[in-house]
Amino acid sequence: MSSSSLFWSDSGVSVWPQTDPCCSDGSLRTQIEENRNINMMWAFIFLYILGINMYQATGEVESVQMYYVKLRVDKSAIANVSRILASFAGTSILRVEDPQMTTICEGVSAHKECSCEPGYRWSDDICESGSCGDNKRTFPSSSSHRCISNNTVTISGSVTIEGTRYQNCLAFKETQTYKDCNSDLLTEMKKVYSTLPGFEALKITKYRVGSIIADFEMTVVTTLDTQALMDRSHILIESLSASFNLETTGLVRLIMPRNPVKYNDAHTLVCVLNENVDVVPKWQLQTSSNRVSKITTGTVSRIWNTPGNSTLHLSKTTEVWAGTYTCTFTQNTNSCIITHRASAVLDVALLPEIDISTDPQFPRCGNTNDLLTVTGTCEIGNSTENYNVTWSSADTTTTIVSETPLHVSGGNLVSTAVAVFGCNMTAHTPRLTCTFVNRLHQSMSASVDINIIPAGEEFCEAEDDWGEAKADHTFVLKCLNSAGKRHRKCSGTITVEWEEEESRCVNQELNTIWQKASMVDIGIGELSENAGEVFSDLNGVTHTVETLNAHANMNTSVGILLIMSEKLSNISNESTVNDFLHSSSNLMNKSLQGAWKGRRDDNLTLAEKYLSSVERLIEVSNITGLTKKTNIEVAQCEVQGSKCTNKAFNVTVNFHSSYDDTVKTTGFKQLVSYLPNKDDEYGPNSIVVSTTSKKHSGSVRIEINFQLHRPRAKNVEMQCVSWDNTTRQWSTYGCEWTRTEGHCVCSHLSSFAILMAREPIKIPWMTEITYVGLSVSVVSLVLSLVIELTIWSVVVKTNTLYLRHTAHMNISLCLLIAHCCFLASSKPLEISDTWCKTFVVLKHFCYLATFFWMLCLSSTLLHQTIFLFHEVSKKTYLRFSLTLGYICPFLIVTITFLCNGGAEGMYFTRDTCWLVYATGFQGSLNTFLIPIGTIIIVNLFSMLVVIMKLVNHPMTSHQSAAAKTIMRTVVLLTPIFGVTWLFGFGVTIVDLTEGKLAFVINYLFVLLNSFQGLFILLTTCLGDKLTRDALLKRLRLRTSASTAESTTKSDPSVKK
Repeated sequence: MSSSSLFWSDSGVSVWPQTDPCCSDGSLRTQIEENRNINMMWAFIFLYILGINMYQATGEVESVQMYYVKLRVDKSAIANVSRILASFAGTSILRVEDPQMTTICEGVSAHKECSCEPGYRWSDDICESGSCGDNKRTFPSSSSHRCISNNTVTISGSVTIEGTRYQNCLAFKETQTYKDCNSDLLTEMKKVYSTLPGFEALKITKYRVGSIIADFEMTVVTTLDTQALMDRSHILIESLSASFNLETTGLVRLIMPRNPVKYNDAHTLVCVLNENVDVVPKWQLQTSSNRVSKITTGTVSRIWNTPGNSTLHLSKTTEVWAGTYTCTFTQNTNSCIITHRASAVLDVALLPEIDISTDPQFPRCGNTNDLLTVTGTCEIGNSTENYNVTWSSADTTTTIVSETPLHVSGGNLVSTAVAVFGCNMTAHTPRLTCTFVNRLHQSMSASVDINIIPAGEEFCEAEDDWGEAKADHTFVLKCLNSAGKRHRKCSGTITVEWEEEESRCVNQELNTIWQKASMVDIGIGELSENAGEVFSDLNGVTHTVETLNAHANMNTSVGILLIMSEKLSNISNESTVNDFLHSSSNLMNKSLQGAWKGRRDDNLTLAEKYLSSVERLIEVSNITGLTKKTNIEVAQCEVQGSKCTNKAFNVTVNFHSSYDDTVKTTGFKQLVSYLPNKDDEYGPNSIVVSTTSKKHSGSVRIEINFQLHRPRAKNVEMQCVSWDNTTRQWSTYGCEWTRTEGHCVCSHLSSFAILMAREPIKIPWMTEITYVGLSVSVVSLVLSLVIELTIWSVVVKTNTLYLRHTAHMNISLCLLIAHCCFLASSKPLEISDTWCKTFVVLKHFCYLATFFWMLCLSSTLLHQTIFLFHEVSKKTYLRFSLTLGYICPFLIVTITFLCNGGAEGMYFTRDTCWLVYATGFQGSLNTFLIPIGTIIIVNLFSMLVVIMKLVNHPMTSHQSAAAKTIMRTVVLLTPIFGVTWLFGFGVTIVDLTEGKLAFVINYLFVLLNSFQGLFILLTTCLGDKLTRDALLKRLRLRTSASTAESTTKSDPSVKK
């Protein structure tokens, strides 16, 4: 006997006989004619039973129902069975058409081997249990597996029914209520779906709550018309008040390359729908880790779509493209979603990344006759590929004595080999090579040189984890619990010694993120979703300082930002932008300063890479309003009316443009410290502020008000700079400092900062002029004191002259001491702190005393001018002068010293050995400036009173005489009244950065006051007629006495 499967419907019945091992020998063949009547009878009974169970849809559309019955008939009886069934073709309820064979089976021991006839295939259920690449399958003898038509379509779906009509279907399956409800719904659905051509079966698999949801499966064994399926579903939507979600399998064909495919080859996958539908299909890939990703057009994958057809081209097939591919067409109409899906596996023959090493890394020879043994190790990541590993050496003098097959070690796959070579190999370096061959005979090799330490050659001794190393070579170790290697060089330039270790160990999580970033645009997954995942992971990892506190980790983090900036052209997701800014800000934490310094892989520093990548990412990010993180703040404004203003970390940026534009301003904390600065004279004094616009066209004017890190000291130059990516340094091109604290104006877009000079502006020849002037003044003041002492008895005849010359002597004495202390402390760094502080106190006191004695002199002159006939006694004058000239300065100095504790930085500065200067009324220098300023004003008033009195004198009524009197008075009184120190206030007020006028004022101050001692000598001694005459008289007397004594000694006639 043999068995046959029958396809029966209103439109006909088809018969597919199958050979059976029990009857393939033709044992019944001779009985066919004899049993003809019996066969007819069984065929009639079979068809009658089918007729009893047949379901007929009402209406004009015919209902189709498939029934499969196993008939055991001899293969040779196929023709007779077909002839018998054909006799039913004309009945009103049944048509039998074209019986065909579907499956051929042959007996093999206790099993049978079956194969599908052309036009038929094994079902998906059978294929899931093993590969269907081979048409022949083996089954138990009792099994009834059969092939199905290539056009067979399986439909799985769910119907969601509103209302309570079928709520009893949620009852227990054993209850009659459930059975009735299930039968009613099944009947209702079959009435409609059974009218589909090729309809075979429909069954409801389960019910769920959520309204009433019924999951069902349906099979159609002929080509399915998607529009017919949609139309039938809409009929049920109306009748059941429901919605449908259907998925078809078998309607879409996925044409795959023959498995396995070669590594790195290009391959094309084609997805074909039997109909031309105006639907764009979707591709998905499920990897071995069960992760499902959408496939899009990227750098590796490219998708072309035409109606009913989609082509996926992979330019480079690697392990990331291995897995199950699914092509999906989705039709979506009102309340009905139909998904047409096909899946297939792409098996890639893999090739590994090989890490090769030797143990020892640097074998050492005791003498030239030694034989050395080295173990080579090749290690790859765990893989499902069955590699064939071989070891070789191009050097004939190196012998590989043993090899270890590939095995698992520490989670990786490892192969080792032992090689032997001699120490007499000095002409070349031995090399070991391991080769991995995959199942398609593709190979990947890795080689390692065996650097021998010859006998007698110096080397670095083993130290901790580091073994012996050859001079001028680097020892390499794998990182523990992290990716990368540790390097340590054995330097042999002068002496053979170990250098510092260079760690390139990267946190495993960071390394994984870096790999994700590298593949973000290859076509696996949406680019925007991949970018969001990368930045989310990076934000999570960089949030922990310990993760980044190494240069290798920082380098990898910045590398991730750089990769993303090159691959992304738009970041619109708010969460992605937030994660990107958070992670970028985390890298700028102060605690990570050390991680920014280290080895460079190229000419660019980490800070340069960071700045350029973050600028590009911010430029393509959808940022609205103000976004502030710990170390990064981004502001955005729209140019309206030719201007808009942004503010980041208290830095205000005013953008002026003649066209409408969107401007983004980003403030970076800490970054300015990491960017290279090749100018030794200027250092950074602000944060970095980057300004970008969307249009990048037309002329712009950018005003930036920086908040300085350190207040600008007096006479210190500042530069407004922008980062030049060409020269890789700060440039002043297009930027100008307006001389206002922290205010810059630039004419282009860039990243901006302020640099401040490390030293104040130095005036040419100022030091030389000061030294010469003070030296001359010291000599002049000494001469003045000598002259005063010489002529004292001659000149001091009245109380007025006594008062005047007493003031002159004290002024000269105090100024002399002050100048000497100034010269002694002219090189502050060469004297001790004690001497520096002592000189500051002496200068402070002596200069104040000088001015207070000048005040005594001017007040005396003013008194004599106003009160002509009122004389002041010597005693009263001395008491007044000593109090004003010494007690007052002493009190000022003492109080200032005690209030500041005489501390450096509070009372004096070590750099100049002088009082502390600060803006406003801060700093100890004000205790000097305020008193002398007051005294100079009083002295100027006294001078004006004297001049007015002299001008109004009858003897000076003539204009020329009056002018001469004024000039003479000014010349004589200016030095002794300290009026030249007015230029000192100009020096204090005017900044050298303001231009030439400031230089002129400084030169005048230094010239007039460094030579003040000379001017005092000229005006008070040599310029005063009374003093000059007394000095000349004293000189003549001494000359006459000297001449007389000389004459007496030379005349022998003179008797004593």
